[in-house]
Amino acid sequence: MKLSHALAVLIIAWLAVLGRIQAVTLEVKEGNSTCIKAELSASFSVTYNASSSTKTVQVALPDSTTVDIASSSCGSDSNSPWLVAVFGPGHALGLSFSTNGSLYSVANLTLQYNLSDTSVFPESNSSDVVTVISASVGIWATINTTYRCRSPATFNVGGASVTFSDMRLEAYMPRNDLSPTESVCMADQPSTAAPPTTAITTTTVAPSPTPPGTPERGLYSVNNSNGTVCLLAQMGLQLNVSYFSLSQNKTIQELLNLTPNRTIASGSCEASSASLVLTQERTTLTFTFTLNSTTNKYRLSGLTLLANWTDAPAPFTATNTSLDYLRSTLGRSYMCNAEQTLVVVPIFSLNTFRLQVQPFRVTTNQFATAEECQMDQDQMLIPIIVGAALAGLVLIVLIAYLIGRKRSHAGYQTI
Repeated sequence: MKLSHALAVLIIAWLAVLGRIQAVTLEVKEGNSTCIKAELSASFSVTYNASSSTKTVQVALPDSTTVDIASSSCGSDSNSPWLVAVFGPGHALGLSFSTNGSLYSVANLTLQYNLSDTSVFPESNSSDVVTVISASVGIWATINTTYRCRSPATFNVGGASVTFSDMRLEAYMPRNDLSPTESVCMADQPSTAAPPTTAITTTTVAPSPTPPGTPERGLYSVNNSNGTVCLLAQMGLQLNVSYFSLSQNKTIQELLNLTPNRTIASGSCEASSASLVLTQERTTLTFTFTLNSTTNKYRLSGLTLLANWTDAPAPFTATNTSLDYLRSTLGRSYMCNAEQTLVVVPIFSLNTFRLQVQPFRVTTNQFATAEECQMDQDQMLIPIIVGAALAGLVLIVLIAYLIGRKRSHAGYQTI
């Protein structure tokens, strides 16, 4: 990690000396109001297949970079804010944002590069436009403050990497300029080295955390504009996350249960989409359901987790909008009493227990007839199969007994 950081510093310095790296200012507006503003320098490292070998190029974000007005947005209740910067023939850098009300963060970092641009990718044997995405990059700040990070910070994005420096950034802006109050990144904060000591210290190994057990089942609902229930969900939820622990100084995997009486439910219902947002203190979990009007089938298509845990160095964000879970038919609910594991991204999966959900066509505030998951159906078959096998075994024993008894009687003669 220290070596990669040092290399990033050298790359930034080398590009600056040659005059190739520029600071750019990017703004996303809605009418006359600015909602996202960024002042930054950036460079990209991309490895690609050339005609004779594999090559790696360093590309600086030029001062001619502009905001793509069509792709950028201040966001809405159902869409995240986006800053999309375009440069050169087919290259783009995108940042999407999310918030839990007290913090905002970069939820996704997207890089698009055009391999047919021979001025950047000489001898490339491909003309593809490649798009790579990275989630949970660790860029976050308190709402109504400016995120500031002068130090170079490198983020891996698929097979490429993006290095930011001299970065000042704010989303969800209440005014048209960056806030004078700053949230400073860890790299810019002065280190406090402990004074040397010759005392003998004893290291105590912290006990392993106790598994939280099966989560309590909660009932959650979302109301539409006229106050009637449009989404129902009843389930126990357990977060399975991997993050860097400050107290243990290493990456850990942890199970965290959502507690229903400490969880606030909100969301929205549209004709072909619905969302359920569960907030528990510093944790926000968002479910997104979509309806296919052609097949009359709905599914869980997206899950997003945003958390600000005190033991983590930065807010934890993870999202996936291309899922295919909890599939059922319009007018019915989906039920799965068995434990399910919904994999979202490598660092986050969601365990569900005794789940029943209906995101569309809820009537009389009750679940409609349920379509059961395959695991529940398999579990129903097991006792049937076992019972049938035992009945068959009893029948075989009974037949054998009757045959044996008949033969024993046939051995006697009447006097």
